[in-house]
Amino acid sequence: MSRGDRRPSARRPGARVVLVIAVALGYGSLTVAVLSGSWVVDLDSAVLRREPAARWPELRPAMSALVLLGQRAVCLGVILVWLAARFARDRDPRPLITVAVATLLLNVTVGAMKILTGRLGPLQLGDRIGEPGAAEVFTVGMAFPSGHSANAVLMWALLVHLSRRHRRLGAVLAGLLAVTVGSATIYLGTHWVTDVWAGWAAGALVLLVLPAMAPVVDRIAAVADRRTPEAWRLVRTGDRPHRRTGHRVPTPITTTVGPGRPAVECTPTR
Repeated sequence: MSRGDRRPSARRPGARVVLVIAVALGYGSLTVAVLSGSWVVDLDSAVLRREPAARWPELRPAMSALVLLGQRAVCLGVILVWLAARFARDRDPRPLITVAVATLLLNVTVGAMKILTGRLGPLQLGDRIGEPGAAEVFTVGMAFPSGHSANAVLMWALLVHLSRRHRRLGAVLAGLLAVTVGSATIYLGTHWVTDVWAGWAAGALVLLVLPAMAPVVDRIAAVADRRTPEAWRLVRTGDRPHRRTGHRVPTPITTTVGPGRPAVECTPTR
């Protein structure tokens, strides 16, 4: 895989470590603030009482559609279709393995936090939805952090990381998607503001930690390659068996030397 295919942050590990620590501290502080019922909980209630869905009802169809871009199935479906087409061309399984590892990390970390906090979402409060500090924790709720927001941050940013071109434009679009999905969940009343903030932090944290998982990705790819049937490996590498001996022979590459000159067949060395 070329240098631009993956691990774009590996060039500045020091800056990445600082970012990981900063995001982790912010995520942890926000979690403590929510669980302790601090002023951020009152902020959640204040935003909810403004009733954005009632103020701008014409936005509901668009918000209901945009929030789907944070669903795990939708994100993975788009990414896997693109990576499958890329795998058919490059025969490199590492981008697919990277997505699998990232999805596993996000599911485990976000799921564990949801179970730990047990926070109820706005729509689960019933008549107490508008009361200050009404959000309940340590119950059967699964609102904190927002999974849609975490998925939107990680999956669309990961798509940009694994791409080869238009990364700056892709980064801007990924950021807009993450903000839009988080705002849509607040508009629809499925999450508090702090749920969305925590979801953004959870997705960013997994994205920042992912380059450290590159050795694991390479190891899994190596194991998969060793267990790949020989016939499929020949298809992947472009080799072909010798007619008599059965040994692998590199596939010749035909190229034209110059205008008006005959084509030359070159056999690449391994």
